[in-house]
Order: sequence, then C-alpha cells, then structure tokens
Amino acid sequence: MDNVLIKKNYLIKIKKIQDHNAHYYEKNKPTISDGEYDQLKREIIILEKKFIFLKNKNSPSNTVGFKPSKNFKKVKHKVPMLSLGNAFNEEDLKNFEKKIINFLSLKNSNTIEYSAEPKIDGISASLIYVGGKFLKGLSRGDGIEGEDITQNLKTIKDIPHSISTKNFPQEIDIRGEVFIENNDFKIISEKFANPRNAASGSLRQKHSVVTSKIPLKFIAYTHGYVKNMNIDNQTDFLKKLKLWGFKTNPFNKKIKNLKDLILNHKYLEEKRKEIPFDIDGVVYKINNFDLQKRLGFAANAPRWAIAHKFSATNSISQILNIEIQLGRTGALTPVAKIKPVNIGGVMVSNVTLHNEDEIVRKDIRIGDTVSVERAGDVIPHVISVDLKKREKNSKRFIFPLNCPSCGSRTVKEFNETTKKKDAVRRCTSEGYECEKIAIEKIKHFVSKEAFNIDGLGKKIIENFWNLKLIKLPQNIFDLNYNEIQKLEGWGRLSVTNLRYSIDQKKKISLERFIYSLGIRHIGQENAKLIARHLKALPNLLKLSESKNIDNLSNIDGIGPTQIESIKNFFLNKINLNILYELNKSLSIESVIPINNEGLLNNRTFMLTGKLTGISRAEAKSLIEQNSGKIINNVNKKLDYLITGEKPTIKKVNNAKVLGIQIINQQEWIKMLNKTS
Repeated sequence: MDNVLIKKNYLIKIKKIQDHNAHYYEKNKPTISDGEYDQLKREIIILEKKFIFLKNKNSPSNTVGFKPSKNFKKVKHKVPMLSLGNAFNEEDLKNFEKKIINFLSLKNSNTIEYSAEPKIDGISASLIYVGGKFLKGLSRGDGIEGEDITQNLKTIKDIPHSISTKNFPQEIDIRGEVFIENNDFKIISEKFANPRNAASGSLRQKHSVVTSKIPLKFIAYTHGYVKNMNIDNQTDFLKKLKLWGFKTNPFNKKIKNLKDLILNHKYLEEKRKEIPFDIDGVVYKINNFDLQKRLGFAANAPRWAIAHKFSATNSISQILNIEIQLGRTGALTPVAKIKPVNIGGVMVSNVTLHNEDEIVRKDIRIGDTVSVERAGDVIPHVISVDLKKREKNSKRFIFPLNCPSCGSRTVKEFNETTKKKDAVRRCTSEGYECEKIAIEKIKHFVSKEAFNIDGLGKKIIENFWNLKLIKLPQNIFDLNYNEIQKLEGWGRLSVTNLRYSIDQKKKISLERFIYSLGIRHIGQENAKLIARHLKALPNLLKLSESKNIDNLSNIDGIGPTQIESIKNFFLNKINLNILYELNKSLSIESVIPINNEGLLNNRTFMLTGKLTGISRAEAKSLIEQNSGKIINNVNKKLDYLITGEKPTIKKVNNAKVLGIQIINQQEWIKMLNKTS
C-alpha cells in the first residue's frame, strides 16, 4: 500500500481531532461523544501502528492532550511525557517482541520479562517531589510542556503531599492517571458527558475548590525524571510506589511470554465490566530498567512499551456512496459513506476503503450491504460484502483515471523494491499546480509537527484559500489582516491572536522547516537526519544542484527513494520559489550538535557484518550518543569501518584502497571506554 494515500487520510483525521481537542481540553465542552472521540482518536492510532511512517506531534499517539491552556502556567517536563505504540492482535505483539530481540541482539524471547498493566481511560498527570515534598503537579499538555495544575491535584486524596520513607528518591516525577470510578460518575453524570471528560474538566478548573467537589482518584504507574533511585525493574518500582503511599493498579502482573500476555489480555477484557473504572487495553513494558535504557525511544514513543487494545466490534450497514479524497502527495483515497450504524456504542458513517486494489479485491460497490469493523475499537473498515443482498443492476466502482481536482492523469507508480506497481493511484500533478493537493500541503505546513500555527485549522485554511488569502505557504506570513477582520466570525481580538500566533512561528528549526515542506517520503525522522547533515538553510537551498543532492546518500537512513523525492521537489520551479520567499520572511535556526563533547566527536563510522551481543541499531545509537556520525557509503569522508562477522568484502576492499581505518567490534568498544 502506498504511503501517500494513507498519509492524506491520516492528516485529515489529525486536523479533525485537533478541533475536538480544542473543545475538550481547552474549553471542557466536548462537541462529540466520548465514543465518537475515541473512534477518531483510535483511527489515527491504528493507522500509525499499521503504517510506521505516519508520525505527527499532533497525534494522540504522541500527545494525549492539547496545548497547555492559557489559564494555567506552562511548565516544561524534564522528561517528555511520550505516548505509546499500539497492538491490536497477536501478530502485532510478535512484531513488537521481534523488534526488541533484534535491537538488543538477543537469541530468543526467553529472557524478556514484561510488566503488564491495565490501561486506565483517564487523564495523565505528573507529580514532582523534591525532598519528599509534593512541589508541583503538571498535566501532560502537548507532551513537552504541561499545565501547572498543582492546587487541583492536591485536592485528590490518593496523592500524598509528603513522603517520609527513607528510600524515597531525592527528586522524582511520579506519573499516573487521574480518573473517576464508574459509581462515582453516576452521581455527577448530569454535568459531564462521561468519566474521562469529568476528570479532565475537573483538573482544569481555575479554582481548586471546584475540583475538590469531584471524586477524583489517582493511580501511579511510572516515573519521568528521577534522582537517587536504586530500583532495577518496573515490578519492584510498582511495589515501592505502594510503600510510598501511592495506589497502584490491583491487576498489574509480571509475565514472561507472549502466550501468557494474550491470556491475561483476554481475562481482563472479559472482566472489564466488573472493574470499577474504565480500561481500554493493557500496557506491556519491558520489566528490566537497564533493557529499557538500552532500547531507548523512537521518534515519539518508547521502544520498550506498547498498549494492547481490546478487540474489534462490527455491524452491518449499506454503502450510500464512494468518494475520492486527495492527499498532499497526490494519493487518491476512497472513502465509503454508509448508513449511520452503531458499532460498540459509536455511530459510524464513514468507512475507509484504503485503496483501489482493496475495492477490487473485495468487489465493493455503491449500494452493497457490508460488514463493517472497528479493529481494536478503532478504524472502521469493510470486512466483507453480502453478495446475496446485492442489487441486480449493481455496477463495479471505477477508480478515476484523472484527478478529480485538476484533471491530471492518475497513475500507479512502479515500486523498485517490490518490483510491482503500488496499490495507491496518485495524481501526476506536481504539488501546488493541483488545488486539492495545494490545500493539503498548506495544512501540512501549519500542522503541529511542522510550523504549529495556532488558529490556522483545516476549515480556516480552506476558507482562506477560497477567499484567495492563502495560495502558497509564504502567503501565511503576509496576510491581509484588515480583510480578515471584515470576515464573518472574525473580530479584532481573534485577528490579533492569529497575527501573534503567526509572528511567533517565524523562527523555526531546520528539521521542522524541512518537514513542513511536505516532501514525499520525508517524515520527521528523515527531516531530522537531513537537517543534521546540512546544518544550515543555505545548504538546503544548494540542493537545487544535483551534485549536492547526491551527497545525501552519505546519510545513514536516507536511501534512493528519499533522494529521488528530494530531486523531484527541487526540480519544481514553484517549490524553489516557495523556498526563497520563505527565506525572506523566516529565521531558520541552524542545527546545534546534540553532543559535541562525546568520545567519538568529529569522527565518522560505518558498520558492516554481524555484531556480537549488540544490534546494528543499538550500535548506531551508541555512536550518535557519543557525538560520532554514521554515514552510508565507503568514501573519503569515512574515518572508521567497523567490521563484525562476515563483513561485506567490497566495503572492506574499498576502505583499504581509500586508506580508511578498519577496526573490529572490540576495538570500537575500547574507543567508548567499555569492555567487550
């Protein structure tokens, strides 16, 4: 399946959930039901799980929340409150464990021990203790910054104000979930839509006296920053939490294999109706803290933990129409409009059909009676068609051969890796020449993981486009605010706020700027790698010269597909004009080295062959942590070629010809002052 088609659908959902988040977290007045919100939220999450290239700071998998409220002081978390990846079936769990085994270079899964903890459907909070005193309490916020809700958290009886236990850390950030038990919620149900909304609204009251009247509970389950703590694993940490006076989940378990994880998951799913608070799955964490540290984090989530969601629900409905949506990279995504149907307490009216091949394979037609599923309580999709109920005059759905927006030819590109045509059909127009693609690219440009401009949501971008206020990204920084103030729904204050939001974003990091351009196949991680390599904006502008683009092949993690996309981007005159115009309006920050004092500073490395006791991914991570740089090719810029078992002979010979120092794993480890 083509990445671009999926990304288009994904970004639409991201913008939609932002609108709901603004009402839910900022105004405490949700515009949709809890079930509908969960459906949208988990549609995004399952897409991210199924397609690992989907990453977005505005996603519920990265920030379970919204930007910190203006009503509360913003405080930066010492350790970010990241989200979790999701699993929906046994295969997902196998893949999760396989990645761990590969990263840690383990021989099998027998040595992996998990802490299995029910996932409470509440509101995350961070409690900061110094010298045993509860000094500050924060909401998750956007994961980087939270709201100072200390006084409201102090009204919760489950949260100790002072801890005198001798072994309590000098400083620690205790993290857990604030929630309302189901029986308590019945008493206040007239005031709130559901228990989660009640917990969220209560924690974000301006006056703690109001919060104190709500029966909030707190269960602790992890820590962020910690100083002077001598605990080896999660199970022991949970035991310590109880000794320190915190409540923990009574259903926490230590489990050693996937079979028992699945049995425990099934048990809790059957028992969830008896549990006095809402749970929507089970979180699995690698129990050993040393292994957690080795595994570290991917872009937006820990490698050592995953949330196993509860099972799917399904129902029967009828397809009323099939619409084609267009993404910022030209991908055409089919969406079925169905007769609204209740699935697991949620009204579903839109169902993804994924791509043209999916429609052909399942022979999905307008008018068909279909079985619709929300996998893991998440994304609605068609399981099957009831052919017995199909009308005699039914016709196959013909995917458009021309773009429904600009009329350009649509094609299925040939994939050099699979040697097959992609499943996704896409518009051949180059970006801003196609209206729908241009609109989606601008939405991406202002999205939270890119420029993150408050007040420029999906509907506003579309409205400004129709009014010809925004046609290209640079127009955002030269808006006619006098004209905007005349528009319905806009006033002096809202226009002032918009202007302030835009002005605040005129300074941006190089990696976020690269990501904001929406270059196909260049996600957040690739943008970060390219930014580190280029270091400053002038070097990005020089990529218009093909020889400079070819140099990107030296970046480990950037392959031919990404380089081809970058070439296509810089061949487009409109894109070049956008870059130069943005350069006039913006301040693009050069990359600051993460650590320029490490043991491997100013040295470049390449790995070949199988390493012993450590995966290639972990070895690369160690090199980067120690200020070294990984490159992808044997050339004059390479300082060391690290060889493991059965190295590639061609690489070794090329290194010898170029006079590059060839070292084995033990010699490299000595460079890190470590023993093999």
